[in-house]
Amino acid sequence: MKQATGIAIGVIALAVLAAGGGYWVGNRGAASQPQGAAALVAGATEKKERKLLYYRNPMGLPDTSPVPKKDPMGMDYIAVYTGEEDNDPTAANQIRISTDKVQKLGVRTESAQLRTLDRTVRAAGRIEPDERRLFSITPKFEGYVERLHVNVTGQPVGRGQPLFEVYSPELLSAQREYAIAAQGVEALQEAGGQAQAGMKQLAESSLQRLKNWDVSEEQVKALVKSGEAKRTLTFRSPVAGIVIEKKAVQGMRFMPGEALYQIADLSAVWVVAEVFEQDIGLVKSGAKAKVKINAYPDKVFEGPVTYIYPTLKAETRTVAVRVELANPGLLLKPAMFAQVELSTSTKGKVVTVPVSAVIDSGTRQIVLIQQGEGRFEPREVKIGARSDDYVEVLEGVKDGEQVVVAANFLIDAESNLKAAVGSFGHSAHGAAPKAGDKAEQSPPAVKGSGHQAEGTVGSIDVQAGTLRLNHGPVASLKWPAMTMEFKAANESLLKDLKPGAKVAIEFVERQPDEWVITRVKPLAASPHATGH
Repeated sequence: MKQATGIAIGVIALAVLAAGGGYWVGNRGAASQPQGAAALVAGATEKKERKLLYYRNPMGLPDTSPVPKKDPMGMDYIAVYTGEEDNDPTAANQIRISTDKVQKLGVRTESAQLRTLDRTVRAAGRIEPDERRLFSITPKFEGYVERLHVNVTGQPVGRGQPLFEVYSPELLSAQREYAIAAQGVEALQEAGGQAQAGMKQLAESSLQRLKNWDVSEEQVKALVKSGEAKRTLTFRSPVAGIVIEKKAVQGMRFMPGEALYQIADLSAVWVVAEVFEQDIGLVKSGAKAKVKINAYPDKVFEGPVTYIYPTLKAETRTVAVRVELANPGLLLKPAMFAQVELSTSTKGKVVTVPVSAVIDSGTRQIVLIQQGEGRFEPREVKIGARSDDYVEVLEGVKDGEQVVVAANFLIDAESNLKAAVGSFGHSAHGAAPKAGDKAEQSPPAVKGSGHQAEGTVGSIDVQAGTLRLNHGPVASLKWPAMTMEFKAANESLLKDLKPGAKVAIEFVERQPDEWVITRVKPLAASPHATGH
């Protein structure tokens, strides 16, 4: 009995101790719990009460504003809050993209370097005969073609080769006159005085007349030796070349000054290249040129630039440049098409970047400089000479700086997209950013950045990405109710829309008179609901 009583007392003591311990532990946990909750509330309050510092340019250009504003393209400036600024004073002018996004875009950089730009100017040209090697056979007296020795156009001839024979009464009379005068001089050798002098003068004038008619020395000597005038006179080729024109026909009558043959020496030819106006300043006389002909794709002909023509063709805006080429084997034919590459002179080593690194908007050129992991600074640059792969940078980039050479347009588009998201307030509509992706978190929307409207869908053009909407009044633009066409910012906005559906939209003016829808919300139960 006593033993049972002792056991009961022990059980009661253990229960009392357990209750006391639980009470102590509970009080301790309760005392620590308000501190953690207070810390969470304080952190949330601190996060909500971020201080607005300034507004930065959406393109990352060095321009900030204390109040909301738009850039020249109509993009809203992005708000920068406490904690988002960088100790670097230029951080506000930079584009920030997460490391994962940089890898997905395929961003590649390259150092700006000092290089010697070897630019090649390319132009189309044609083969032409050397004008200094063209010869015309033109009799200086009236006559008739008695016989043709060369009677085919394109026939090669040698120097001194007979071309044709002519008969001329004037020529025959002149020969007889010279023969008589020559005989008179011999007869009056023993006589003196004026008779002998007059006969010599007559013989000399007759001889000079024959020479003026291009009678060769051999024919004159034969005439003096025989004393008999020949009925015909033979014309010979003055040069070795090709007959490129033949007007002489056997038996025809010709007049003084009429060109009967034209012979070209094609051992050397010209290439006349048409260089565009913007490139002519780079071409200098004496520069080396490479010429390729379609007929000989495996051959490259080389020669110097000998002349730059002083006139410009208004129709093609080109200037003719002459290149002289040797023509062994007569491979180069007149009127052949030629592709000419002209080497241009350089001015030593200059700071250069790849051509792909320059974003040209038409009014200015921008280069993206990598300032750190996921940070890019756009700089406006002044460019100079270009080569096939590189461009000279006169201002804006220094030697050794890392410039973006691949995906720079995607980075530019990414910065525009971030600016659009930040200004249209998409983060306030459930688009929560990923944890740790601080670089892509958008600041809260700036009030008044877009416009809202409600209406009925009229028609949809998916290919053009347009939507015709019959909307009600737009208070922010003071528009009355009307039907107009909008452009969708992306195809997903038009995916589930059908004609006749009632919707609420948000839109902006991307360019003058170009209205772009950035958000669409169907209206079902509440026809008066807005996009927000």
